[in-house]
Amino acid sequence: QVQLVESGGGLVQAGGSLRLSCAASGSIFSIDNMGWYRQAPGKQRELVARITSGDNTVYADSVKGRFSISRDNAKNTVWLQMNVLKPEDTAVYYCQVVARQSLIATLEVYWGKGTLVTVSS
Repeated sequence: QVQLVESGGGLVQAGGSLRLSCAASGSIFSIDNMGWYRQAPGKQRELVARITSGDNTVYADSVKGRFSISRDNAKNTVWLQMNVLKPEDTAVYYCQVVARQSLIATLEVYWGKGTLVTVSS
């Protein structure tokens, strides 16, 4: 199995910064995409940012220029640097990893349990 452990959430004032991290462990042969999603109360889960194994990145329009995603393949870790935070960024942030557990295994999607980010105005 693959386990994801997220950290870095918390309470911050508008305009502040937070850095989320997500470490994958367990039976991992290789990791494809790594990403962050978020879900605000009463809303659907949405993509925040995603990074491929080749370091290509995709960002939601709402966070472009403020958030930055990066990864360390040797550590199976992905980070989300969040700057100029706004109250509308308040949500539970989930790490997602697409990985395979062996050379012949199919790619599977794994989710972290989520970390709460609260931005006060």
